[in-house]
Amino acid sequence: MIKWQEVFSKNGQPWRDATCLSAPVAISDLESLKNFLDAVHVRFCLVKPYQENKNYPVVEGRELLPSFDNDMFEYRDLPGFSLVAFARQLDYFSEIFQFDRLHPVVTEGEGASCPLENQVMGQNLQTLASRLPRMHQDVFRQQFRSTDTVLLESYPALMPYLLNMDRAQVLAWGADNQFHLAGVFASFPSDIDSELKRFGIRIGKFVYGDSDIYELNRMFVYQYLMELYGFPIVSERRTSSALFARKLHKMGEHFLLRVLGQTDRTLTTYVSTGGNQRYPQLEKIALVAVDADHEEALEIIDRDGFFLDKPRRVVILRVKYRQHTFDSSNVRQDRALSVVAQEVLHPLTGERLTGLNLIKDTSNMFLRLNDIVRGEFTGRIVFKRTEVVENTDTHEKRLKFLYSWLTKHQRRMISYSDEFFSNVSKVLSNYLYSPDNDEVFEDLRDLYQEVCTRFSYIQQARRVRILEDLCTRSCKGVHITYRQMFSEALGLLNELKFEVVNFFPALVDGIIDCVEKILRDRYLQRQYIEPPEDSLTPAGIEIRKNYGRLVSLQDGFKAVRKARMGKESILT
Repeated sequence: MIKWQEVFSKNGQPWRDATCLSAPVAISDLESLKNFLDAVHVRFCLVKPYQENKNYPVVEGRELLPSFDNDMFEYRDLPGFSLVAFARQLDYFSEIFQFDRLHPVVTEGEGASCPLENQVMGQNLQTLASRLPRMHQDVFRQQFRSTDTVLLESYPALMPYLLNMDRAQVLAWGADNQFHLAGVFASFPSDIDSELKRFGIRIGKFVYGDSDIYELNRMFVYQYLMELYGFPIVSERRTSSALFARKLHKMGEHFLLRVLGQTDRTLTTYVSTGGNQRYPQLEKIALVAVDADHEEALEIIDRDGFFLDKPRRVVILRVKYRQHTFDSSNVRQDRALSVVAQEVLHPLTGERLTGLNLIKDTSNMFLRLNDIVRGEFTGRIVFKRTEVVENTDTHEKRLKFLYSWLTKHQRRMISYSDEFFSNVSKVLSNYLYSPDNDEVFEDLRDLYQEVCTRFSYIQQARRVRILEDLCTRSCKGVHITYRQMFSEALGLLNELKFEVVNFFPALVDGIIDCVEKILRDRYLQRQYIEPPEDSLTPAGIEIRKNYGRLVSLQDGFKAVRKARMGKESILT
């Protein structure tokens, strides 16, 4: 196992020993700052606690896969912090957040020193010490009494103390446009209420002044907004960091914001360097145990020396994400985030190993599903954000695991290949609809129905996704003719009309919207519907007849929706 004192020791930084740098560090751009902070934070905040805590909770790969699981436990003995860095000088009065300012020593020219150098350094030392727990203050003053604490080369040595401070660290440019520690004890404003309502109204999920619609859609909007920034609905530290990153990005700031949660054990980083990006770049770094069945990946990692702890198969994994703009017409409208890259970092050099799929491998998902239905899966899940369920040794636990598994992977299952979904369906159907389990499931009827309903939703949603593709005359990635589009759409809708006994309002709305898009196609109207029938070719006549059939099927779905909505209004 690579010792924590050696982690990233060969990454190009002038490390003298575990906590000190032997030469000044001059960094003026955010990318270089991020590389520097990666080395320091991975060493002190991930690897050091991992090696000092025998039962350190290594992150499971699935925890880094959206949608993110809610935290199960809080590990109070593990470090947590937040940090923001600005690629500019600070204007203390005009900043939009509160923090205690630290001052760099200003030099008047080459080789000259500030006449008040000792006074400035003493003031910085006092500010830092005042925000530490009292038990650390005297030791801190003694250790750093002759140190310029704001310089980046001092930052690694400060880490054990900074991790004992509440609130956030601030880095910014000095007069020389180089980064330094510019403040501590920063509070990030979140204004979650206003931000949530503005976002919900913008994506059409809220209506101004309508409390019923707000209550109905609030959790969806809240979860979507938080997932855009890499979190489930979680602690105040991570919520405020995510919303502060959102605010800074809207303002056009060039910044880096990083947060480590004591529960998720993951360094989450936002970077915005301007440009025409809708959201800041998002990535996470964590210590992850590679699954034993990833044989090919394990061989590559071992061959190239990328293991941090080979016996436990632990690696330093960086995952990069892409945010998605909300699309109400997409059956996967809850998809705010997807994985765009996975990188295993070399524990000594920081070199990146790419091309491995450690967290979203379909064969791995399928094996987990098999283990669950057989009762052979060992692990933990949070069922409906309230109950921690361990292992699958009873049918009740298996159903709870299946519900969480289907919820976790719903968006991916809607998109995966027919072959993969066919195998998944076979495993689920053999378990859920086996006569041998009827008596057991009768005693767990409510839970069983929830799992079946979730599975049914995914089955229908896959068909609606195909219908969405047909709206653009695309089928399985191939551009098709109008004639083929109608043939495929009619076949699909005839299958769906027998399945709406399991009524999902969002899916029925999606079906109706898709059909409406097909029927409103201007070229279709002009070429096949508006001309007199005797001017059409046989193929054109067939398209017109299928157009009528499509109208009829659409009316049928509208009637189902109207009847169901009417029934629900009577019941309420």
